[in-house]
Amino acid sequence: MRINVGTVDRIFRAVFGFALLYLAFLSGLPLFEGALLKYGAAVVGLVMLVTAATRVCPIYSILGLKTCRA
Repeated sequence: MRINVGTVDRIFRAVFGFALLYLAFLSGLPLFEGALLKYGAAVVGLVMLVTAATRVCPIYSILGLKTCRA
């Protein structure tokens, strides 16, 4: 797959991914005590971190979007 995630998008995804993982496991908020929201946030956070690390977003590929210059 081709790189389709730009630098700003990549930073946003990494920050958002870490924030979701923090909220899911370390925040102690009552909202994240339920299993569905806790593990849902963890899965979305991990997906965001993987797309930030690989710079490839499958949804962008399907839609033909690119946020990078090259």
